[in-house]
Amino acid sequence: MKELTAGTQGITGNRVIRIIYTVNIFMLVLTGFGQMPIYKRYYMSDIPGFSWLANFLTTRYVHYLVAVLLLALVAYIGMDYLVLKRKDREITATGYVRIALLAGIVFTGILFVIKNFPPYIFSPNFIIFLNLSHLGFVMAFLLVSLFCVVVKKKWTTSR
Repeated sequence: MKELTAGTQGITGNRVIRIIYTVNIFMLVLTGFGQMPIYKRYYMSDIPGFSWLANFLTTRYVHYLVAVLLLALVAYIGMDYLVLKRKDREITATGYVRIALLAGIVFTGILFVIKNFPPYIFSPNFIIFLNLSHLGFVMAFLLVSLFCVVVKKKWTTSR
């Protein structure tokens, strides 16, 4: 195993971050689509162990918790890049596209959380726009990420 030194991460650190990121995105997608009644409608919640997917409040709170983990992960990876890796690595074009899409997802998600507080009242048209834009950013992010996995595009490359 590679030795960990200041400014570099060994194989284990990158693998752990990648696994956490992948599980996080999977759970966000799973619970995000759980906000729409598709699991109950198409009997997926009847599969043993998946009945919680039909409960709107459960999927909402799990989605919020996993979103907090995503924000922490984004902050950690962003600071790691800015402080330690910026001189050795540069963000690729597909990395910038994914960053922009993630920023859109996070921004619209934050507006959704604000919408749920009593003193804030958004118009019905704005809520529909927010819904569609959040879902649009998510679908675009998933498609771009799938493309990047298939053609093996990384977030960053060596300078």
